[in-house]
Amino acid sequence: MPRSSDRPSFAEVNKENPVLVIGAAGIDIVGQLKGELNPETSCPAQIRTSFGGVARNVAENLARLGHPVHLISVVGSDHAGDRIIQQAEDAGINVQLVVRNSEFPTGAYLGIVNMDGELIFALDDMRIIDTLSVDTIKQNSALFGDVSLVFVDTNLSKDVLRTIITLARRANIPICADPTSTALADKLAVHLPKLALISPNASEAGVLTGHPFNPANRGEALEVAKILVSKGVEIAIVTLGKYGLCYATSETSGYIPTFHTKVLDPTGAGDALSATVIFALLNDIPLDDAVRLGVSAACLTLSYPGAVLSDLSLEKLYDQLVI
Repeated sequence: MPRSSDRPSFAEVNKENPVLVIGAAGIDIVGQLKGELNPETSCPAQIRTSFGGVARNVAENLARLGHPVHLISVVGSDHAGDRIIQQAEDAGINVQLVVRNSEFPTGAYLGIVNMDGELIFALDDMRIIDTLSVDTIKQNSALFGDVSLVFVDTNLSKDVLRTIITLARRANIPICADPTSTALADKLAVHLPKLALISPNASEAGVLTGHPFNPANRGEALEVAKILVSKGVEIAIVTLGKYGLCYATSETSGYIPTFHTKVLDPTGAGDALSATVIFALLNDIPLDDAVRLGVSAACLTLSYPGAVLSDLSLEKLYDQLVI
């Protein structure tokens, strides 16, 4: 296992500094079926549109919890891009470093969930985030010295990810990451020893460790979280959908079940968990309690018709904390 000195921890940062969030921002379109999904025909559903993108979601959750946050992303020179920037600014996110690009439309996510709120299919068009260049990150390298930590999603290119991680290590700040999807998760494999926090779902954790498992099997899930720690991650949180989550560090591990909630849409629940855990750790809340607050945030988001709870607050999280 890599030495802890190779990887700055949450305990070593200026916790009042902003969080730097880098990755995707886009528009979510989610349809919840009213019956079965039948091919080659129109299926009755309830369809909603909201603001999304893993990085943008994490940034908004942090801002609504009251922590300052800078967002680096790319949106189109279109109406959707205008709306994303305005809404993010209204939510309290510093958007001065969000890039506008006319080559591609603003990123979009299209999801189909069943009547129980479980994701069946999803499509995303995040071509525009590929235009975020290494040069743009390097031009803002000074910012890394003024933030508490950096969060990335893996919509970013391998070169941009490597540059961000290099700059964060030079600035001696922790790096937190979301694998984003099974197709993108492997980008983080080489960087695991440098990560202070990673929060994959079961499928993504299987990709990163080479140990696929059934999320209903708590023992296997906990073992996979420990494998991520053995690969150098400081804090590994493996989310298991309706089965809860497992987490591990070199000193502790645990399992937390989800609590019963009506699921409207799973989009954004994991992002709410990640942001809340980061917020809690930056406020010196012990890890066990931080993860429980994260589960509360995820469950509240599951019952909300959007990717981020518009009235999210620490008080609301504690009110819902029943585990």
